[in-house]
Amino acid sequence: MPRHVVAPLADLPEGSTRIVEVSGRSIGVLNVDGTFYAVRNVCPHHGAPLCLGPVSGTMLPSEPHQYVYEPDATIIRCPWHGYEFELATGRSVVGKRSLAVKTYRVAVEEDDVVLYA
Repeated sequence: MPRHVVAPLADLPEGSTRIVEVSGRSIGVLNVDGTFYAVRNVCPHHGAPLCLGPVSGTMLPSEPHQYVYEPDATIIRCPWHGYEFELATGRSVVGKRSLAVKTYRVAVEEDDVVLYA
């Protein structure tokens, strides 16, 4: 799998996102609390720029009239229609479980953030 240096580690502090173009694909590299994730920057629902959406926790399945929020869940929410995807796996949180976004391996090597895509 080809290796692409995204940026020096110092240029991607916690809470930041860098969108890169690799072989004609837009990919977002995100630093969430010191953990790096890389996902395709296209929502599979209607093609929105997914990585412009917020990263947060999510609501968990619960009994009627009970609302359970999981703040430690790491999801990205589509800025257009609110579809939620797990950053680690790319799977949809609710709705169509077959709906998923492509994820990529990302690593910190020496002082660089490196994407394998």
